Amino acid sequence: MRNTKIREIRKRRIKRTRAKIFGTAERPRLAVFRSNRHLYLQLINDIEGKTLAAASTEGLEGKSKEIKKSDLAALAGETLAKKAAEMRIQSAVFDRRAYKYHGRVKAAAEAARKGGLKF
Repeated sequence: MRNTKIREIRKRRIKRTRAKIFGTAERPRLAVFRSNRHLYLQLINDIEGKTLAAASTEGLEGKSKEIKKSDLAALAGETLAKKAAEMRIQSAVFDRRAYKYHGRVKAAAEAARKGGLKF
């Protein structure tokens, strides 16, 4: 009972956030998914329903086991910003889903900004 209630609240929070956000080819949506171990970032064109570029912390884990998860998220944000620059994408709309703008999500967003992506 309790678990389903939490899921419903989470779905409502995601829906509320997504109602205000829409990505285009010129200004795609930067979607964040956070699991316990990894962070995944995608630039999505909502008009066509296609992912333009993606980055995650999954491949970066092997570099060093002593790096904190927030530092890995920052590396993923920088990687995504580089991919966006190659595709000549300068700005995006940030979609944090149901996550607070805090910790790994914040680190990835600030690193993407530092890499040249505006949102």
